[in-house]
Amino acid sequence: MELTPDTEKKIQQLQVLEQNLQALQAQRQNLQVQLSEIDTALEELGQTEKAYKIVSNIMVASTIPKLKSELESRKEIVELRIKTVEKQEKSMKEKASSLQEDVLQHIKQ
Repeated sequence: MELTPDTEKKIQQLQVLEQNLQALQAQRQNLQVQLSEIDTALEELGQTEKAYKIVSNIMVASTIPKLKSELESRKEIVELRIKTVEKQEKSMKEKASSLQEDVLQHIKQ
């Protein structure tokens, strides 16, 4: 069966969308790991009297309230980025699904 140039173009677009979707999923997973690490750090801060943070390659003493504030701020940023990536994923999945339906209809004809 011979595919039209339009159908071939749509197939290529679908492949690109799927690659981009995989990249977004990897990015979301990475962000979720970061979020988990932040949550663990916040939990540990609640159970200790002394706190340190790493700046470049040096560990320096810091106050627990200051570290909690920094971690909470980072947590908000990571959560916002996760939501953004999830919205992009949803939009991309919808595009891919629509494009896939078009391609399948052209192939069936």
